[in-house]
Amino acid sequence: MTSAPTTTTVRRVRPTDAARMRALRLEMLADSPLAFLETVAEAAARPHAEFAARIEAVSRGDYTAQFVADPGGRLVGHAGGTAAPDEPGLTLVYAVYVTPARRGSGLLAALVDEVAAWSRACGRPELMMEVVVGNDRAYRAYQKLGFVDTGVRVPHPRIPRLYELQMRRPA
Repeated sequence: MTSAPTTTTVRRVRPTDAARMRALRLEMLADSPLAFLETVAEAAARPHAEFAARIEAVSRGDYTAQFVADPGGRLVGHAGGTAAPDEPGLTLVYAVYVTPARRGSGLLAALVDEVAAWSRACGRPELMMEVVVGNDRAYRAYQKLGFVDTGVRVPHPRIPRLYELQMRRPA
């Protein structure tokens, strides 16, 4: 477990985090709508039982995992990782988010470090993420964490006029 500044613990989600994770997910979608693959309305409409089942599934195992920044109340950060289906040594990093009041606090690095440690433990020595082209704040933050722009651009999965750039780094 990695601790970010003061008393916030970064750890893998637990089934008991479902309600707090749902609240964070809605915040993520409202704050950064282009960065995630669903809308606030879609997430809000999903039954809690379905959401809780997803949190249960990602709380264990080697295929997909989610990590949270937990100061003991409302969750303030999240990062997920999932095995790349076509590249055995690669973990795709997804749904990275730090609440605005905690940006710049070191939580982003702590979250990515937890995904990286999990990835290495699962035998996947490389991380890859996609960032919307033009999201310069996120791009610079990931560069500071060692991610390198591969030059690959792919269409945004939901908004055809946008593209995402791929960034990679060792886990």
